[in-house]
Amino acid sequence: MKKIALITGATAGFGKSSVKKFIEDGWGVIATGRREDRLLKLKEQYGESLHCLKFDIQDSSQVEAAIKSLPSNFENIDLLINNAGLALGTAPAQQCDLEQWNTMVDTNIRGLMTLTHKVLPKLIETRGAVINISSVAASYPYPGGNVYGGTKAFVVQFSLGLRSDLHGTGVRVTCVEPGMSETEFTLVRTKGDQSASDKLYEGAKPMTGDDIAETLHWIATLPPHMNINRVELMPVNQSFSPFQVNRS
Repeated sequence: MKKIALITGATAGFGKSSVKKFIEDGWGVIATGRREDRLLKLKEQYGESLHCLKFDIQDSSQVEAAIKSLPSNFENIDLLINNAGLALGTAPAQQCDLEQWNTMVDTNIRGLMTLTHKVLPKLIETRGAVINISSVAASYPYPGGNVYGGTKAFVVQFSLGLRSDLHGTGVRVTCVEPGMSETEFTLVRTKGDQSASDKLYEGAKPMTGDDIAETLHWIATLPPHMNINRVELMPVNQSFSPFQVNRS
């Protein structure tokens, strides 16, 4: 019987690469996202191995309805990959758009919480696993990171709390914290500014969606008595800078 993975934010980046990786390894995958056209393309590509759920993760009623709609051959979820998330804006806090802050909180925190809450009973039944995607921004602040970094710090602490609460159930919980990765992340953050994205990644040899998918697959396929609590990844060309100093 196929194992089933539910992957949020499956239409691009880490999520799309993970769909490919897990299906190639024989898993059944539930792919979620807001962009129906992209979900349909995934379905055309992977056929019966893939079940698509279209919903906005910010809307709890849509999340609940989508999970309840799962057909019997996809309802016994073995793995939840909470990948859906976004950053919006690069301005300092005093110049930020409050609506962008709210959207990041509603997606990266509330959406992740809601979906996890709905899926946990199934994961306990299957003695499955949760992999939450955070970011190095959870640990290392940078100018303009403000609320995005805060939401990803929540993901880290929430993952540790889940691990503690699920003690004795056999459910594994991991938080993955990637650094610079070339996906649509910067395009979303800058409202489609391709030049900003190109400038950020130029010559940097960033990680790719496939790199992260390999890591997620490795975690998911470890022996069930092993739990990876946290994984932090960066490309070799990314490291740490000195603290800022304002000199008067």
